[in-house]
Amino acid sequence: MVKPKQLGHLVLRVRDLERSEKFYTEVLGLEVTNKRPGQIVFMSAGGDSSHELALISVGADAPGPEQTRVGLYHFAWEMESFEDLQKLYNEMHEQDVKIGGIGDHGISMGVYFFDPDGNEIEAFFETPKDQWPKDRDIFADSFPRKLVEPASVTG
Repeated sequence: MVKPKQLGHLVLRVRDLERSEKFYTEVLGLEVTNKRPGQIVFMSAGGDSSHELALISVGADAPGPEQTRVGLYHFAWEMESFEDLQKLYNEMHEQDVKIGGIGDHGISMGVYFFDPDGNEIEAFFETPKDQWPKDRDIFADSFPRKLVEPASVTG
């Protein structure tokens, strides 16, 4: 059976293209690789591809994501290190990004948050594969580190 090499990119429909471009560049640090003003923006985290994310404008009155409909639940950006995940988490608090929660997945730790259109996103750090448990569910244990709540939230 022939199978894909990897997931290449994701395309999201957004209400306000400029607002969404600002969110993804300022919160996640994505770079704009190409754009057609008022129509579509292509963005990358700096990899070897033309884009990992594209944003398409569908207008201010477009209905939003709905939890009870079939479709995308969330998409995820992998962080280089746990320290980078912690730094991003702190920056999200400083920028008043709506955070949905923290996910401890045993081999990974994730921060769930929402873009201006309500699309759920995860930023995560995953331990190297050679450190995964070999004799049990890889998601059953607790991640060995915990994210620290930013000072502005805890006190």
